[in-house]
Amino acid sequence: MTEIYGSDAYAPDQIAERVETVGVQKANLPLLKLIALGVLAGGFIGLGAMFFLIVASDPSLSFAVQRVLGGLVFSLGLILVVVAGAELFTGNNLMVMAWVSRKIPLSRLLRNLTIVYFANFFGAAGLALLVAYSGHLEMNEGGIGQTASALAVSKLSLSFPDAFLKGIICNILVCLAVWLAMAGRSVVDRIVGVIFPVTAFVAGGFEHCIANQYFVPLAIFYGSDEVTWASFLLNNLLPVTLGNLAGGAGMVGLVYWIIYRREAPDPQE
Repeated sequence: MTEIYGSDAYAPDQIAERVETVGVQKANLPLLKLIALGVLAGGFIGLGAMFFLIVASDPSLSFAVQRVLGGLVFSLGLILVVVAGAELFTGNNLMVMAWVSRKIPLSRLLRNLTIVYFANFFGAAGLALLVAYSGHLEMNEGGIGQTASALAVSKLSLSFPDAFLKGIICNILVCLAVWLAMAGRSVVDRIVGVIFPVTAFVAGGFEHCIANQYFVPLAIFYGSDEVTWASFLLNNLLPVTLGNLAGGAGMVGLVYWIIYRREAPDPQE
């Protein structure tokens, strides 16, 4: 294994091996544990989204400050996932590395991603329901609720290609955040690794399917007349999910597998 001179972080080839190993572990999680960890991850991302809306509802902030600060606080969600432990659909796209290395069958990969996706939805939308009825949306003289509604409307107004492309870029950054977190050997290392890629995707206005499972239901529970479940599922969630898969599994997982694992020796040989 290569080492990074003067650093105790894992080197990129070591990260790739760790991602594969973790992918095998994830593929073999018991059903109940997988569901519970998926619900937690959806809730964790929802907490980051809730934090984001507080910043986004402040009109006194300049555009750049609002976007960057909003991205910074949104990082809470992925920090909780990678440090506290949870199963997140977008991060689990990296399991493709274990599949192409033939360490897990396609059925196990699809089982994990499917179960985790719907568990994430339940956790994120469930948190949105709690937040909507907690009175939180009335903060800032109702500004948070109004911001949530406006944000959902803007997401549903995206064309299919725009939502798809925004999903690709988003999950490139999210999976790179997970990749950097895997380089760390301490809690602080993992937190720092997550912050900048996540801040970049939020500040850039890109689309994360699990975050949207919080944002859009929140607007629906708030009572926004312009947002419906049907328009959310077809006009936003579908293209964003496909884009997230293409960006995370294709442009991060497969690319790093080609670079570091395609010709890796089998330890059993």
